[in-house]
Amino acid sequence: MTRSDFLVEIEVVPDGLPEGHDLDRLRAAESARAAELGAAGVLRRLWRPAGPGWRNVGIWTGADAAEVDRAVRSLPMAAHLRWTVQELLPHPNDPGPVQPS
Repeated sequence: MTRSDFLVEIEVVPDGLPEGHDLDRLRAAESARAAELGAAGVLRRLWRPAGPGWRNVGIWTGADAAEVDRAVRSLPMAAHLRWTVQELLPHPNDPGPVQPS
């Protein structure tokens, strides 16, 4: 089965989020699920963009956008998230992976 990379942009919608200890438990569950998705090779990279808001962007891998969407829906905070999933295609001018200096 061919797998593709997808750019996933996620924004947390704070309306209805629990507070205090319940929020801490939800965030811990979210972290654990992200680790599981990472170990499975579904969530490959994740960044938090600079600026206001509780957002992240990541590179996810799946057979198609629907599979990646299902993976995002499996996150414990999914009811409090808005997200987009966009397939990434190779670019002819891509320099390839950048080696750390």
